Parts: sequence; structure tokens; C-alpha cells
Amino acid sequence: MGEAGGSPRNRRRRRDFAGAPAPDASPENAFAAGLFEDLPRKYDRLAEVLSLGQNAHWRRELVHHIARFRPRRILDVATGTAGVAIALSTATEADIIGVDISEPMLEIGRKHVSDARLDRRIRLQHARAEQLPFPAESFDAVVFTYLLRYVADPAATLAELTRVLRPSGGMASLDFFVPPSPLWRASWRVYTRLVMPAFGYTLGGHAWWRAGRFLGPNIEDFYRRWPTHRIFEAWREAGMVDVEDHVMSLGGGLVMWGRKHHA
Repeated sequence: MGEAGGSPRNRRRRRDFAGAPAPDASPENAFAAGLFEDLPRKYDRLAEVLSLGQNAHWRRELVHHIARFRPRRILDVATGTAGVAIALSTATEADIIGVDISEPMLEIGRKHVSDARLDRRIRLQHARAEQLPFPAESFDAVVFTYLLRYVADPAATLAELTRVLRPSGGMASLDFFVPPSPLWRASWRVYTRLVMPAFGYTLGGHAWWRAGRFLGPNIEDFYRRWPTHRIFEAWREAGMVDVEDHVMSLGGGLVMWGRKHHA
């Protein structure tokens, strides 16, 4: 949920934008928490609209790659309003812990979990992906969504996610992507720079207009600094093997998955 890197000036601006950050929170964490602070109540509906209905499709692909490991205990990082956690509860018999840095998102997520009568299987708590409050090898599977653009050090974050995963356990991720085709990339830029902010403002007000303006440049900047070959390398350096990816919806989304090396 936040932009990695940036100049010290940008880092100060992001900290001010989010208000006083929590202890140990990075400027990226603070910025992400502030950006999404006013979005939770309309987050799920608008996420579908602004992804042109592809968010649910991407989520199903993500869940598929975790469910095949038949996990008994799953960690859902950057759980947001618990959409992935609830989908995982349907596709598996696992107990699920979801973590996020945004308390407003977690509040809505807890309501969704309660409404689905999944309180006994899904527990949500506040935590940072970079410093998870769990012992090593605590989970059979780890899933994370829209995360690496919002941490200071994506490679270190992947190492922390892998730390809590048992050997041979599965990990999968979902994020936006930049279409590789020049034609689709040009259309994508028009959509993310103009259409998405306008739709966001119409449907969700100023908070979604602000998020819409931010997302396109943020996504493109991240993949300039972290092209897929570098992300693959970071997964492998963290201890993951058999890492694969699936570019979806003409390049709008990217799902990655792999398993932890068994020493």
C-alpha cells in the first residue's frame, strides 16, 4: 500500500500526509496508511470498478495457487478489507490470519468476516509486513496483495514473508502491472492518468481521486526500479523456488507464486 524509495523531501511529505507514524513505521508505511485512510467503506466496490472488473478474476488466480498446497494455516499480508482472506476460507479448510497497517481497513474487514460468519477461522490484526509478529515457519502458506510498492525494501520484505513460511510451503502475490505491449501500455496510461482519477472522484469523492492520480505513476515507477527479473531474483534470494508468474488482463495484473526451499 505505499510508494517505495523517493527523495528525502518526498519522504518528509509522505510522513506529513499520513500524520504521525506508528513506532518503527517507515515513511512508506506512513504514506500508505494516509493514502488509504478514507477509502475503506467503498474500497471493494470501487476496486472492481477501477480495475474494469478484473480484480475478482485476479483474486481467483491468486487463491488457486495457494489452495493447491492444501494449507492448514495461512497468513494474508496487506489483507485490507479481508477479501482475499474470505476467498481463501472458501477455497481451503485453513485457519487464516490477516494483517494490515491500516486500522480503518481492518475495521471494515472484521465486519466482513463477521457477516460471513467466519470469526472462528479468520483473525485480523495490525502488523507490518516488514516486521511480522510471528515465529519462523509458522504458516503453511503466505499470500500478499498490492504490497511491494508500499515498502522501503521489497527484497527485505520478501525475506521476512519467507521467514514465517514453513519449508515447502507456498507463497503467492498479486499486484497491478504495466502492459508490455506498446499499444496497450499507451491505452493504460490514458486510463490510469485520466479516466481512473475521474471515475474515482465521481464514485468515491476526493479520497479516491487522490488515490487514482497516485496509482498509475506509482505502478510504472515501481516496475522501472523493480522489473520482473529483479523481483524473481528477490523471491529466490529470500529462499523461494519454482517461482512463476502470470501476466493477466493484457498486462493489467501480475500474479506470482512459488514454494519455500526445503533444506
